Amino acid sequence: MSTIKKHNTAILGAAFLMATSAVGPGFLTQTATFTESLLASFGFVILISIIMDIGVQLNVWRVVAVSKKRAQEIANLVFPGVGYLLSFLIVAGGLAFNIGNIGGAGLGMESVFNISPITGALISGVIAVAIFLGRETGPIMDRFAQLMGFILIILIIYVVFKSDPPLAEAATKTIMPDKIDAVAIVTLVGGTVGGYITFSGAHRLLEAGVSGEENLDSVTRSSVSGILIASIVRVFLFLAVLGVVSQGYALDPTNPAMSPFQYILGNVGKIIFGIVIWAASVTSVIGAAYTSVSFMTNFHPFIEEYKRFFIIGFIVVSTLVFATIGKPAQVLVLVGTLNGLVLPIAMVIVLIAAYRKNIIGNYKHPIWIAAFGWVIAVAMSVLSAMTIAQYLGIN
Repeated sequence: MSTIKKHNTAILGAAFLMATSAVGPGFLTQTATFTESLLASFGFVILISIIMDIGVQLNVWRVVAVSKKRAQEIANLVFPGVGYLLSFLIVAGGLAFNIGNIGGAGLGMESVFNISPITGALISGVIAVAIFLGRETGPIMDRFAQLMGFILIILIIYVVFKSDPPLAEAATKTIMPDKIDAVAIVTLVGGTVGGYITFSGAHRLLEAGVSGEENLDSVTRSSVSGILIASIVRVFLFLAVLGVVSQGYALDPTNPAMSPFQYILGNVGKIIFGIVIWAASVTSVIGAAYTSVSFMTNFHPFIEEYKRFFIIGFIVVSTLVFATIGKPAQVLVLVGTLNGLVLPIAMVIVLIAAYRKNIIGNYKHPIWIAAFGWVIAVAMSVLSAMTIAQYLGIN
């Protein structure tokens, strides 16, 4: 493969890795649930979250690229020791959510092949591990993420056409909503660029050698593309669900994301949803494992040398925990709450690093991008604190 082709494949692959890491079973469920409660006004929430997501990506990916350092290394240079805290939060969150992701893949297999979710999860785990068995894992991972992303988008677009959503109302309420739900905005931003997700593509580009000021245009394009790909999936899923609930149909609370597929297409819809949730889940498994291990590499050179085996181990542990214990709901809730802190912590670190010469050299970080980042960091800090206070029962 030529250098230019490798470069372009890495840019697109990083965008799809980030996007498909974001689009997991939780992403599908959140979108369906909020669409049912907010109806067409959910379009406004999606619009605001896209703007905030782009602000996060622009800051994080550019600083990682220019510094040529992983996020935890940057954090340790800003505040000694904080990189280890960031790594712990990312790895703990990645492992907990990966148990949910492998469970989602198992449910997808169940919908398509009518096998048990545990059997489906074990098969999915084997497929995810196979991606990392060869020595050239990067390009294979890139291609797989792209393929799954295209499958997701095509199938959801098909369901949108069948659901006949009120497009004019959706467009109007996206600009002038009936109500604004702050919790929904935080949930969407956290679910799209929270935890390990925003670093997945940035670290992938770093590993592929797409870094430095000379590649900033490519990095910026890839970072924004990742958000747009995830947002396309979100918007079309929103429209599909809106088309169903606007007809007065109530979503099944046990599986709200599958409801519109089954309502519109019957048993075929169940199979299509199975493919959608499997593609979303297995790519999230790969993204979480890859990114979590990339945060462990600075602990010891041994981890860096045998990184792909640690990634395989991460997937195997996630799969076995789901197969033997199930999805530990309380652990997921607790780690999910802690994961909400990762984004503001990471943003503050990145924004400070953006003006430290020992990290970024002579690079001049655009003031408007930094200001954009500080607004997001403050907003997410306040809202995360409110969420944690609510979780702990503090008024």
